[in-house]
Amino acid sequence: MLNTPELASPLERYRETRTGREKPSRYWKLDLETLEPPAGAGAGGGTVEISSSNDRIVACDLETARREHAALVERVLWRAVHPSMKFAYLTQAFEGLGAFVYVPADCNSDDPVVVRYRAKAGEAIFPHTVVLAERGARVTIVEELDVQAGSFICGVAEVVTAESADVSYAATQFAPNDARVLFTRAALPGRASRVAWATAEMGAALTVADVAVTIDAPGVEAAISTIFFPGGTQHVDIMSTVDHRVGDSSSRTLVKSAATGSGQGRYLGNIRIAANAQNSEANLRDDALLLSKRSHIDSIPALEIAANEVKAYHGATVGAIDDEQIFYMISRGIDRESAERMIALGFFEPAIERFPGETLRERLREELARKVMQA
Repeated sequence: MLNTPELASPLERYRETRTGREKPSRYWKLDLETLEPPAGAGAGGGTVEISSSNDRIVACDLETARREHAALVERVLWRAVHPSMKFAYLTQAFEGLGAFVYVPADCNSDDPVVVRYRAKAGEAIFPHTVVLAERGARVTIVEELDVQAGSFICGVAEVVTAESADVSYAATQFAPNDARVLFTRAALPGRASRVAWATAEMGAALTVADVAVTIDAPGVEAAISTIFFPGGTQHVDIMSTVDHRVGDSSSRTLVKSAATGSGQGRYLGNIRIAANAQNSEANLRDDALLLSKRSHIDSIPALEIAANEVKAYHGATVGAIDDEQIFYMISRGIDRESAERMIALGFFEPAIERFPGETLRERLREELARKVMQA
């Protein structure tokens, strides 16, 4: 969707496109509309490692895929990303680093395909992960960032599927506290397919993420699960969008967040149901936990519903740990600090359960426990 010939250069489009986010406020002081890449940024930075235990799956770097699998790459490259996604243009402007995963028809992979991007200290990288799953295919992708201090990451992940495919895509980042991480993730599932995003934004001084699913075929099941936890002076800005363009489909969005220190967060959740998307079912749940008096999280859910035969709802909460819960646990002999830690970690568990693999889930629990103990 981004490579239409009549459009201006990607960098020009980046500067012209608005983010769709609110302007800076009392709490959110950063202006994302004018954010620029580091001086001297260009294509060619960073490295990528791709591993798969399934011989039927094509898993290689994007440059190789363009040479050896050009027709397959063309079927997915820039197809899922919507023209309104500002930061995708920045990736396109400096694109060079990337991964390509192709899953043939009826191929079921029990082990995940792991894509790991690396950046040196102070390096700017622009990774692009492309996943194409054929009819009846099933695969799990795990994307990891291994980046050093002062790095700048602006990446894109796209998932396109044929009929009855099943793709789970998990992405985690534990970047150093002076890094900046911007990511656009978009999926375009085929008829009767399932696509699930699970993202955890735990590090970086600034994190900006867009996660989207466009449903333009019936029978689709879409899921978005997100965890974020700004601490210290971290800023996290997350936007999710599920666009129901046809009916007889369902989507579930679950967001769990917490903030401590002077951490600032913002979540914008969009569910759109078009007039002809009858019999759609969509729900969005967003819960935020404030663990210090200086922290702040904005929750902004939005439903745009033009059809009348639908089931759609959202719920959002922002608050501190419930004093009654703490009192109950103290009355059972648990000290206050342990009680607060247990409650906070239990708060995240419904979202953690949506991440694939116990190893990854345990890593998230350990990182969340570390952040909670710093509260």
